[in-house]
Amino acid sequence: MTLNLQDHLKTSLQSIEKLSSLTDCQRLFHGRGHTYPELSHVNVDWFSPVVLITLYQEVDEAWLNEQVTVIKQLIPYCQSIQVQYRSRKFAPSEVLWGEDITELNAQEHGLKYHISLGKAQNSGLFLDMGNGRDWVKNHSEGRNVLNLFAYTCAFSIAAIAGGARQVVNIDMSKSSLSKGRENHKLNKQDASKVKYEGVDIFKSYNRLKKNGPYDLLICDPPSFQKGSVNIERDYKKIIKRLPELMANNSDVVLCLNSPDLSEDFLLAEVSRECPQCQFQHRIDNPKVFVEAEAGKGLKVLYFRYVEIC
Repeated sequence: MTLNLQDHLKTSLQSIEKLSSLTDCQRLFHGRGHTYPELSHVNVDWFSPVVLITLYQEVDEAWLNEQVTVIKQLIPYCQSIQVQYRSRKFAPSEVLWGEDITELNAQEHGLKYHISLGKAQNSGLFLDMGNGRDWVKNHSEGRNVLNLFAYTCAFSIAAIAGGARQVVNIDMSKSSLSKGRENHKLNKQDASKVKYEGVDIFKSYNRLKKNGPYDLLICDPPSFQKGSVNIERDYKKIIKRLPELMANNSDVVLCLNSPDLSEDFLLAEVSRECPQCQFQHRIDNPKVFVEAEAGKGLKVLYFRYVEIC
């Protein structure tokens, strides 16, 4: 079967109101959703001015070269087309065409994020969480925010942009938090409103509590991290601590990235461990992140924390 990626890219680009306004970073094609089985090993992302093709299995070189030709025609202001081979050890990258751009500042919903290409498996920003960041921006004014598993502090950027009084970022990776500091500087945000704690969440609840209580909590954990996180086992440990962290009538956003765990898993954990959290609704992923099987993609659930009298 011919892998007709170019037709899908054309459709994606045509859905953007004006091609010349393709400034926000975004996914152009989401093959990993398995909606198109013959292309389930391909994602295509736009980090202006770079197109990044991510491959989860080997492909024919001629096919890859064909995609480069098509992308150059579809996005004439693209300056670099790169590929990352997730199927290979250490997920190496290479430039297929154009400039060797490894560092850039991407824009999303008016905010900027530093992106690193070709150096690690992840670029520094998860595009499927775009609507979640926008939701946080719109619900942060005047609030004290706790950002768990902060990574490069994208939620923190959104919260400060939305008028948060304070954001506390927690992550074991101090190098990721350092990138988060740079992201705040990039957006010219008030550094005095942002705190960083490079600690193990499961061993540092007292550190978390000292800056509380919180009006908004975001928890976006990895599904599995050797030696530190197994979210099927560990999510309940965080959820049961929410009464120690949250103010009354506050908001909780819990995220689940595992394709093997459904929304129902998270709802059941919350119901059992913290009945004070009342489920409100799911925050939908960007439309391009369509999944052939519901529940396999990112799940972002919004709860309202109300103390039980």
